[in-house]
Amino acid sequence: MTMSLLNRYVLRTFFRLLCLALAAFVGLYLLVEFFERIDDFMEYHAPVGLCVAYFINKIPFIIIQVAPLACLMAVFMTLGGFTRTAELTAMHAGGISLAKITSPLLRMGLYFSLIFLAANEFVVPATVKQARYILSTEVRGGPAVIYKQDKIWLRHKKNILNIRLAKPREQELEGITLLSFDDKFHIRQRMDAASAVFKDQQWLGNKVVTRTFDPASGNLLKEQSLDKTLLPLPVTPEDFKVPGSKRNEDLSISELKRLAKKLRGEGYNPTRFEVDMHARIAAPFACLVMIFLGIPFAIRKGRGTSLALGIAVSVAIGAVYFILHAALLAFGYSGTFPPLVAAWGANILFLLFGAWMFLYSEG
Repeated sequence: MTMSLLNRYVLRTFFRLLCLALAAFVGLYLLVEFFERIDDFMEYHAPVGLCVAYFINKIPFIIIQVAPLACLMAVFMTLGGFTRTAELTAMHAGGISLAKITSPLLRMGLYFSLIFLAANEFVVPATVKQARYILSTEVRGGPAVIYKQDKIWLRHKKNILNIRLAKPREQELEGITLLSFDDKFHIRQRMDAASAVFKDQQWLGNKVVTRTFDPASGNLLKEQSLDKTLLPLPVTPEDFKVPGSKRNEDLSISELKRLAKKLRGEGYNPTRFEVDMHARIAAPFACLVMIFLGIPFAIRKGRGTSLALGIAVSVAIGAVYFILHAALLAFGYSGTFPPLVAAWGANILFLLFGAWMFLYSEG
């Protein structure tokens, strides 16, 4: 009974501080997002309802981004407050160990991680797509285009273009087929390229095969293979960039896995999709890692814990974590680190650091 009361008291304090921290961080994020988008909303005279709908659809993604910081700050302030008011000392005097005091916090960190993992699969991709649609189509008045990075079909004048995979950040295309037709829609030429790189406002194709046909009969007249040649593609890397999306946020974990497997089976490089897939799995567990790391930090600071210190420590640790995580992902995208290492590296390093802090504080 005593432990049940204690757990409820610890969790009640933790949840109160977590809600405050989460509201503050989400509010700041939305404020920054508002000032980034205000020019679009004003330029296109967007109704207030559309603006509100856009920000509402951004909230699930924002919550998952800031939840680790909020968890860290909440556990820091919870245990720091217990230390400052001598409640932690009283608990120890009553024979309650630190492990028993903090176990409900760690359990909640695990529950949060699993909930956010499910949200990354079922909620976030849909809301990110909807927010993107509102901004690009309903606010800016653009066409209702489904932006994709694989299996792209485009028609331009008398040409049909098929692209197996587009990499707008790297300014590369893979698996290109360009079909040219005459006025009666008889095929005149087909160009196939293994890949292409955008240089000097032109596409330089690699391993290009050009086939010329007789429009009247459809017979093959000529076939030519070149290691490199310029391709007359009616697109640029900007045409494949998704507005408001920096990575594959609008794809679920299962979609990323399926796409990576399919690309690997077809001989293309699936590294970016594999890294993003593992990152989407690893990111929610940052909540558990931050709670684990926040416990020894709060205990070591003791009676010196304050709101200002809690905010400063949380933001500093969070900044280091996100910088390290982004750097590891960059190494993963380049192929320097395996996808698993790139995605989970920051969590593992911070978990080890938290374990060291526990041992140091107990020593």
